[in-house]
Amino acid sequence: MNEALVVTGGARGIGARIAILARRPVALFYRTRANEAARVVSEIESNGGRAVAIAADIGVEADVMRAFETIDRVFGGVGGLVNNAVDPGPRRRLADLATEDLERVFRTNVLGAFFCTREAAKRMSTKNGGAGGAVVSMSSFLATKTGAPGAWVHFAASKAALETMSYGLGKELAPEGIRVNVVRCGVIATETRLGQDKDYRDQAIAQVAMGRMGEPVEVAKAVLWLLSPEAAYVNGATLDVAGGI
Repeated sequence: MNEALVVTGGARGIGARIAILARRPVALFYRTRANEAARVVSEIESNGGRAVAIAADIGVEADVMRAFETIDRVFGGVGGLVNNAVDPGPRRRLADLATEDLERVFRTNVLGAFFCTREAAKRMSTKNGGAGGAVVSMSSFLATKTGAPGAWVHFAASKAALETMSYGLGKELAPEGIRVNVVRCGVIATETRLGQDKDYRDQAIAQVAMGRMGEPVEVAKAVLWLLSPEAAYVNGATLDVAGGI
């Protein structure tokens, strides 16, 4: 595959694992972690791959447009997208949630995914002369299934919006050669999760039948399967990678 796989939030955690394991040209978007993004690119290139790190705040439309124009110049095409960038916002009850925090969460998690999917779909669409492709959006099992009351209702609502977007676009874009699916993560050992209060984290793990957190690489492999030709007939689906919550 010569077309680039675009991974938002690709500088660390699940996004970095997806980029490194992809075995195809990768464009990873990052907002602030330039050093981490450079390390991911270096690891990919040291294994003979091609990669570029692009600084972009996906909640800003102009940044997304510029980032995809860079991909056009560097790779000449887009073959896949992973909507992985996320802003969970602060742990707050609704009554204590500042408007700017709510807006930031939805701008990144919802508007950012819309902007990136729109630009990727334009390039992948067989109607526009593209070769088709696939989109995978990252969601959260605990958030969407519980609503995350008393802590992250704002985050849960943003992920529910992302899931609905993906389901609808799976139907809208399939005739143009583009599959759209969701990976719904459980309790994963990311930097964000490991930085949470231990009691809160332990409560989450206690809901997992397998009794442990998942590893970013386990999620990455599920995402890459959905992007691959092996999942050619999987569209509009949600794959739970949650250890049996």
